[in-house]
Amino acid sequence: MTKNASQQKSFIIFGNEYHPIIAKTLYDVLMVLTHHNARIFVDQEFAASISNHILKTFPAIQLIDGDDWDADFAVSLGGDGTLLKTAGRVGCRKTPIIGINTGRLGFLADVKPDTVFPVLNDILEGNYTEEAHAVMQIHTEGETLQGSPFALNDIAILKRDDASMISIRVDINGKHLNTYQADGLIVSTPTGSTAYSLSNGGPIIALQTGVMCLTAVAPHSLNIRPVVIRDDAEITLTIASRTHNFLIAIDGRSEKHSEKIQIKVTKAPYKVIVVRHQDTNYFTILRQKMMWGADNR
Repeated sequence: MTKNASQQKSFIIFGNEYHPIIAKTLYDVLMVLTHHNARIFVDQEFAASISNHILKTFPAIQLIDGDDWDADFAVSLGGDGTLLKTAGRVGCRKTPIIGINTGRLGFLADVKPDTVFPVLNDILEGNYTEEAHAVMQIHTEGETLQGSPFALNDIAILKRDDASMISIRVDINGKHLNTYQADGLIVSTPTGSTAYSLSNGGPIIALQTGVMCLTAVAPHSLNIRPVVIRDDAEITLTIASRTHNFLIAIDGRSEKHSEKIQIKVTKAPYKVIVVRHQDTNYFTILRQKMMWGADNR
């Protein structure tokens, strides 16, 4: 799909903390964007970890503090965790995110540092596709969440490190599904199905299938299996613990809460848009990252 590339584009750059490969990759990104006369914004928190000589080389850069910004694209420099944070900063804006992978696996952030020049040039010329990723939202009563309630990957209810297993009652649209005796329970989107859920035996779910998956963490019963449900369902979670508290992890950001909290999980009213190079799609990434067909004999 070719998009209109005639008008000046604006980019906001988010990143992980300073690392030599990130500094080199950032320099390459800025070179390409400057060559195309793009407007460039850099997140203030990220800029604080960047060597000053890089910023001085590109004096047209504008630093952005907070969420009062508007851009045509967001660039995430780091791994998948950085892209999850970038998705949180983008929120409901629907700003397409370009994930440049300076981390390890790179399911979401799939642009390799050594391909920055050709990939960004193609994107700036309008040759790319947009991949829509469903988002979940957690609603609470009794206690207030400290962080963002939105998750691109997963929402997990987990026991604390020094606690015994917890009891998690699950109701779907008001109907009782099961009461899990386990170390935790993961509610994942299709995007998150290849993350924490997969490591606990959950299925790989293709994007845009319109479902959520419930996967237990170390269940006490051996016959417990993951359950896939429609993503327009309302999931109610009631937790009991011997220590009377537990953790809520939203895309890896964990908070301690007590049994007093009431939890519901639903589909969020927006999706996150990830930019893919025209020669890349979800299934090619899946094959590569899962090493399907690889034979090391």
